[in-house]
Amino acid sequence: MPHFFILLLLSYILGNGYIYYRSWELLSLLPAGMRWILSIVYICGACSIFCLFLGKNMVMPAAIAHGWYEIGTGWLAFTLYMVALLALADLLHLCHVRIPHRFALSLFFTSILLSYGYYRYTHPDVNVLPLRIGKPVEGKKQIRVALVSDVHLGNGTTKSRLKRYTDLINEQHPDLILLAGDLIDNDITPVEANKMGEELSRWQAPLGIYMVPGNHEYFSGIRKCRRFVQEETPFVWLQDSTVSLPNGIQVVGRDDRANGKRLTLPQMMTKTDASLPIILLDHQPYHLEDAEDGGVDLQVSGHTHHGQIWPLSLLTDHLFEVSHGYKLKGKSHFYVSSGLSLWGPPFRIGTRSELVILDIQFN
Repeated sequence: MPHFFILLLLSYILGNGYIYYRSWELLSLLPAGMRWILSIVYICGACSIFCLFLGKNMVMPAAIAHGWYEIGTGWLAFTLYMVALLALADLLHLCHVRIPHRFALSLFFTSILLSYGYYRYTHPDVNVLPLRIGKPVEGKKQIRVALVSDVHLGNGTTKSRLKRYTDLINEQHPDLILLAGDLIDNDITPVEANKMGEELSRWQAPLGIYMVPGNHEYFSGIRKCRRFVQEETPFVWLQDSTVSLPNGIQVVGRDDRANGKRLTLPQMMTKTDASLPIILLDHQPYHLEDAEDGGVDLQVSGHTHHGQIWPLSLLTDHLFEVSHGYKLKGKSHFYVSSGLSLWGPPFRIGTRSELVILDIQFN
């Protein structure tokens, strides 16, 4: 793993060096003073991601922290697409296909692509999926479940954005809300400092709100995150634990695989009644066959973000049996959400942010 991060770091540095070298096609046409100013701006942008990690624990105004976060992480996507377009232009040039103003055109198309990606990220879809589980429940035979995943509260997903998410969730009038991990991004400090619990307390569902931790709760400090959720929100924290709802539905909340000592799924299933509906929350969608073999009726997960931006979506499609969307295996239903928000670069290119609504019919 350290070798991977070293390779990633070198790729980022070399990529930005390549972009800057190619930028002289445009910079050479400008006065010396303007060249200096734009060069300094570019270097600051390229270095902002390092400053972001170095200043992780710094307390600063929310607007400044948010802007710094979006520039620093957004520069990663900018680098990816600029390098790809410039390399394509250079390859065509080697094949004797002349493209005038290569840098300017690459910059223009990258800007258009990132603008589109930012819009897709900030305007999540509401994806409604009807399901049938052939087991009995008390009372209403159909319930509406809101599946929320990967909100990543912090300097990226701010309180103002959380307010829009809260309004969107409540507009769907869910009977039950399931939060499949990664509520917190990388640090609980900005979440508490900006009193985000006030917005989370507005989430409404008569059957309750249940969440499991994700890997980012572990990155942020699992004990601090659990304390925040239990003290500042109406959410029920499930961590290798099971609850039975008044209508008989059993919600099994599995700890994240970041905890190497979490219970196995067979151990978790000993606490359930196979004759009643079983819904499993497991943040990372690995080994779906275990849920199928264990008699789980519905597993909901997140974590993958569906790669967030192309071509990383191709990688998640390769790594996971289901990297996004719905699948039926035997009698077990699976849904992997691409996430209501995201981590890092604030763009959705070839993927979507989504709130998932499951309209489930029972016997």
